[in-house]
Amino acid sequence: QAEDGIRDRSPSRGLGDVYKRQRHPRARRDRVVIAGGGIIGANIAYRLARRGADVTLLERSAPGTGTTANSFAWINAKKQPRAYHTLSQVGIEAWRVMDQETKGELPIVWGGSLEWITDATLAGRITEVNRQYAGWGYPLRPMDAEQMAKLEPAARFDGLRYGVHAELEASVDPQGATEVIVAHAKAAGARVVHPVTVTGLDLAGGRVRGVRTTAGDIGADVLVIACGNDTPALAKLAGIDVPLTRSAGILVHTTPQPATISRLLLSPLGQIKQKRNGRFVTGADFGNTANEDTSIARGEQFLQRMAAVLPAMGKMPVEKLTLGLRVLPKDGFPIVGFADGHPDIYVTAMHSGMTLGPLVGRLAAAEILDRVEVDLLAPYRLSRFAAGTAAR
Repeated sequence: QAEDGIRDRSPSRGLGDVYKRQRHPRARRDRVVIAGGGIIGANIAYRLARRGADVTLLERSAPGTGTTANSFAWINAKKQPRAYHTLSQVGIEAWRVMDQETKGELPIVWGGSLEWITDATLAGRITEVNRQYAGWGYPLRPMDAEQMAKLEPAARFDGLRYGVHAELEASVDPQGATEVIVAHAKAAGARVVHPVTVTGLDLAGGRVRGVRTTAGDIGADVLVIACGNDTPALAKLAGIDVPLTRSAGILVHTTPQPATISRLLLSPLGQIKQKRNGRFVTGADFGNTANEDTSIARGEQFLQRMAAVLPAMGKMPVEKLTLGLRVLPKDGFPIVGFADGHPDIYVTAMHSGMTLGPLVGRLAAAEILDRVEVDLLAPYRLSRFAAGTAAR
């Protein structure tokens, strides 16, 4: 039996809808090297170590300080199509399990999000989309401005035409959460090496024998590539093509402030969250930005704009602006699983890594150690790009 009650649910046991058996040879899988100490690598290391694997986690700088650190870290399942939504909703529940396992150490803020629209046409479209999500079992509670103000009295909801409270959602301090998970992985027996750079792979007979690094060679039976935007370069050493596209985003971070809000605010002007350490994080959108200016002056200007939503922001000092490069596969969907022809190289790359991190950690551990294929991950294999098929 696998950890967390996950069993081999093959057709012979009558529950083939969850796992399918893999057909590659049963080579050793005792030693797993994970390249990348962000939210995905940390979660995979944690789950593998808890199950008794010999795990080495490699990070170029320090865990959680790369792409992960610059994420807005909104945990949600507002995703299309339905399979991706379902994966993300299970991902939210996996965060709850992780929160329980770490006994409240995670810097996570539950309570959901408040989203509101002021444009009439957009409000109509969002209403229909949210009605679909609700039909899929995602709890979304429509609210007017007065109801929202009761939940978040410090915010303003001027001009609201449509508002909704997404109760399941959360936000997390991405670097802080990664550090907590890495600490628990180490407590379970994982080795964490940083700062270190992977310089090459030891490949023989089509198999991974080890990883060459600036700290020396490390023997490996399985290599997990979880190094964000560096994934294509590392995968290329094994002849594997991982197609990512560049997507940049700017976030403004304030100095620590008194507790002001307890939920994510998704306003027409931008998004706002307050971390458990008191710092506010805000940004304009979740798409690619054309302006990559990270000056304090730009941050101060943006906070003045966001004061229309949260008046207190107009007086908050800017601590820094961060430019984050999202880990975005070419078609926008996650990449998770063994690469075709490489049954010992497991590739992960996804912009939704914050929502999916704990879930991918659990499912990747099952695929690596139990030699199964998890049906939930079937649409997100790297092979879809070679086949020319889209993820579902």
